[in-house]
Amino acid sequence: MRLHVDQRHERVLQLVRERGSLRVAELAEELGMSAVTLRRDVEALAAQGLVERLHGAVVWPSGASQSAPAAAPSAEGLVVGMVVPTTEYYYADVVRGAREAVEAAGARLTIGLSRYLPDEDEAQVRRLLSTGADGLLLTPSWERGHPEPGEGLWAAEQETPVVLVERWAPLGHPLAGLDRVRSDHAHGAAEAVAHLAGLGHRSIALAVQESPTAPRLRAGYAAAVAALGLSPVAASPLQDAPSRSETDRFERTLEYLCEGVAGGDVTAAIVHSDADAIVLIPRLQARGVRVPEDLAVIAYDDEVASLADLPLTAVAPDKHAVGAAAAKLLLSRLGVSDEGPAARRHLDILPTLRVRVSCGAAAAGA
Repeated sequence: MRLHVDQRHERVLQLVRERGSLRVAELAEELGMSAVTLRRDVEALAAQGLVERLHGAVVWPSGASQSAPAAAPSAEGLVVGMVVPTTEYYYADVVRGAREAVEAAGARLTIGLSRYLPDEDEAQVRRLLSTGADGLLLTPSWERGHPEPGEGLWAAEQETPVVLVERWAPLGHPLAGLDRVRSDHAHGAAEAVAHLAGLGHRSIALAVQESPTAPRLRAGYAAAVAALGLSPVAASPLQDAPSRSETDRFERTLEYLCEGVAGGDVTAAIVHSDADAIVLIPRLQARGVRVPEDLAVIAYDDEVASLADLPLTAVAPDKHAVGAAAAKLLLSRLGVSDEGPAARRHLDILPTLRVRVSCGAAAAGA
């Protein structure tokens, strides 16, 4: 039989008074209620000063009489919800890092996949919250890696703690104040430019596929070219006219690089991703462009760069570290750590440059 709201409140107060502190998920299960309904009840009781709510837990008010001292919330019973576009390729390591950090703390990770479908991010969040998620790790399907004006406002309206993963929000956007953890792709691109410049290259091209990573790569590339006083190179045609298909992307990028080398305007290139570089290099060679003699190449991602026939120098974002750091930050918001961060945090994790054969430098190891 369903309890009336007053009966539910009385039962919640009784249990919290007896035990001092309870996780929301545990309390919902014991009372046979949904986590969403219980959160509403707890908010109402907290507003009256009858209980105190910490992230993911309900605590008897400080100074009130109780039969057991209030205990600091533990991670046991906590559920962390994570929404990512996919668990393949790039995000496999991000999810793995988050899962290991969550499980090491004694909590559980649940996953929602958006598959880049419209409105699916919000739908997955609703599903995870309805099944008891205490906090959220979110990688929304924003085409440019950040929300456009008016986009993603639902993420700012969540009652549970939210950490953005590999995403960010522009200053002034309602999501700009959320915690976030991301790879510093701009720094990674700048490191690739600096490495090529150190090898003597003055004309470096950038060939990137359309993705949420691309804007940050372009920003880092442009900043490094300017800071190092390198020769400007015509932008890839894909920058102003996105590709219509993978075939179109490869053909136009191939022509762009071949024309640059033939005209003496390009001696090195940064290619995103390393899978694209593995496809492009044999085609370049078939057109008479030698790598690295005529064109030094650095790939971006380092998923499979070391496995290429010509091992690729690559910039490697530490995806595992991003997932782990985001999970630990969220857990601290949920009160698991002894001293959770008081201020919001924007964490940028720097990628690593791994030198191999394709850039023309002596390999420093695979």
